[in-house]
Amino acid sequence: MTTLDKLETLSTNLWWTWNSEARALYRRLSPGVYQASDNNPRAALAAPKDEVLDDPDFQDEVDRVYDEFRTYMERDPEVEDVPETAYFCMEYGLHESLSLYSGGLGVLAGDHAKAASDLGLPFTAVGLFLREGYFEQSFNANGWQQSTYPVLDPAKHPLSLVTGRDGDPLTVEVPVGHDTVHVRAWKLNLGHTDLYLLDTDFDANVEDHRPLTRRLYQGGDHERIRQEIVLGIGGLRLLRALGEEPELFHSNEGHCAFLMMELLREQLEKGLSLSDAEETVTEHCVFTTHTPVPAGHDHFAPDLFAEAMAGFEDEIDLSTHQLLSYGRVDPSDDEEEFTMTALGLKLSRAANGVSKLNGHVARQQWTDLYPDRPLDEVPIGAITNGVHLPTWTAGPARDFLDQHLDGDFTERHNPDIWTGLDDASDEELWRYRSSLRQRLIDFIEGHVHTQSLPMQPDLDPEALTIGFARRFATYKRAPLIFTDLERARALFANEDRPIQLIYAGKAHPADQGGKRFIQRIYEISQMEGFEGKVIFLEGYSMEIGRMLVSGCDVWLNNPRRPLEASGTSGQKIAAHGGLNLSVLDGWWPEGYNGHNGWAIGPEPTGELKVDRPDQEERDREDALSLYHQLEENVIPAFYNRNDEGLPPEWIDMMRDAMTGLPAPFSAKRMVLDYVEDMYRPE
Repeated sequence: MTTLDKLETLSTNLWWTWNSEARALYRRLSPGVYQASDNNPRAALAAPKDEVLDDPDFQDEVDRVYDEFRTYMERDPEVEDVPETAYFCMEYGLHESLSLYSGGLGVLAGDHAKAASDLGLPFTAVGLFLREGYFEQSFNANGWQQSTYPVLDPAKHPLSLVTGRDGDPLTVEVPVGHDTVHVRAWKLNLGHTDLYLLDTDFDANVEDHRPLTRRLYQGGDHERIRQEIVLGIGGLRLLRALGEEPELFHSNEGHCAFLMMELLREQLEKGLSLSDAEETVTEHCVFTTHTPVPAGHDHFAPDLFAEAMAGFEDEIDLSTHQLLSYGRVDPSDDEEEFTMTALGLKLSRAANGVSKLNGHVARQQWTDLYPDRPLDEVPIGAITNGVHLPTWTAGPARDFLDQHLDGDFTERHNPDIWTGLDDASDEELWRYRSSLRQRLIDFIEGHVHTQSLPMQPDLDPEALTIGFARRFATYKRAPLIFTDLERARALFANEDRPIQLIYAGKAHPADQGGKRFIQRIYEISQMEGFEGKVIFLEGYSMEIGRMLVSGCDVWLNNPRRPLEASGTSGQKIAAHGGLNLSVLDGWWPEGYNGHNGWAIGPEPTGELKVDRPDQEERDREDALSLYHQLEENVIPAFYNRNDEGLPPEWIDMMRDAMTGLPAPFSAKRMVLDYVEDMYRPE
């Protein structure tokens, strides 16, 4: 094979998204084109520089990376006796060049699928081909978020249209209302994992049905239920048309739970009684819930459900009342809405929240579904989310870790590997942290020139750098640090102990409160005392996320507890020597040990109320706690230096976080937990 042939082969498998050396090849091949295309290898291949292709050193590097890829694809599975699993999710965060995600749920699904590949699991993923994705972010002159929807061209990405044995595009039919929707699929290769993305946007469908798979989380309930019918029912029918017979179906959130109704229809069609069909479906399904807010679960009015499911009702030969009962806490209540999470819980053999705290909140939330059980016996467990370290660990960080760890953390899941950092000197660790901070600042100074939102960074490569990047849902309280503007100004104005704060994130287009939070941060960034030190990065993407989690010294997380289901962004900073400053919500109560970061506010105890009448008072108390931690602990630990100019307390905390957090909060550990606790039959 020629060098170009090998680069072409590598580009067709998203293994490159978690191999920094592979990505570097395409960046070198055509730097400007690669950057302009959101780091898309296919774009770089379309405009290669001949002098690079002819360079013997480049050719040798391509050979080495290609051989590494072949070795990865040919190695034996790490775990055996795992049932063939089909994983369904509405969104997948795989890479910034593929806008198929909005935030944490999608990134978690992408990390899950990648870790399943690393472990060699028999694993297939199903989602939607979101041609217009979530949205592209820009701003007007007042700092108000604007939304545009560029169209993804599959010809410019490693997507292949799924075909049948005759070579023609494979399509399945899905009843939506009284109509038939035709569904086809595009395939992505994620290492060993096949990801099928369902598509209704083609000529076989009438115009009303074509947009069903175009955008993520857009439109009202009328569009949402139809989209979820396509995902759940259409996804299963597509797998069947491909001849796949998974032994286990994993629904990641309620969006895809209609697949369980399609499984039920299949069993009834085989002649099973309703009770036997339900038992069979339950034996083959597991369900993950993330949402601690009742309003966050998909609810559909009975009339809307009946209208959208009319065609399916004819196929399954069950009454509307019977179908509605699967999504109701009280099946006899004809006024109760249909809830997708209730459907997922009722027709699964096992269910889990995504952190211990989230599992507890979910048991409280759904206790009425199990009236004969005490709260601690409600059958919703917990598997804490983790992050795919090869995807999120920066290239320079990989080089540093390769030098200091006794083994490759990307190859085998072994927590003891990380103890090799105990032997790294304080000087080495601080140089590592400082180099990643400088790298982030260089990135920011280049990125702001591409923004519609004006920013004039005046960042100090030696200053304490704090990051906050996530969806701008209001419960995440992005402006909490500015609750007392003058107290915050005093922190930023201290020339002896400077701090700088980098924001990034998108508010849902319909979330006026979230958009107002971004506007408020923009306004503050232009105020005296904050100019150049409070920066908002436009166009939040996985690339910006990777840069921030690798470059920031502190990761700020201050949601209203207990609304953070897990929160994985803070898990990504530990390998880079970053420290968490977080409310004790989501994963952080499991990770925090008192010496590897800081906690905001009190520890969660007893019953955790999602809606609190004293929430404004809690916000004020948490802001005071945040100021206290910054003034008394975080800033002094960073700036108290020894005779060598090093911050010994800070470095000790870095070492504690780096040795203790990456392995237990990795996606490999998470998927292994799913295998042991959920996937394997009891």
